[in-house]
Amino acid sequence: MLVLTRKKDEAIRIGDDIVVKIISCEKHGVRIGIEAPGNVTILREELFLAVSEENKKASREAPTQILDTLKEKLVKS
Repeated sequence: MLVLTRKKDEAIRIGDDIVVKIISCEKHGVRIGIEAPGNVTILREELFLAVSEENKKASREAPTQILDTLKEKLVKS
């Protein structure tokens, strides 16, 4: 992990396309701005983790639901 110190209005560049700029530094947090191409997904970590967990749940539940549907159709046949 690279750790940097930046002040208000300073920025860092990631690769050729991404710029992270410090907008303000306040008592309760730091506001940052991110400039990136439209094809780059930017998510807060807690949202990313929540989406990942939901995807895992869905992938575990889907096979069970599919099997239940198939069983119902076979019984009706």
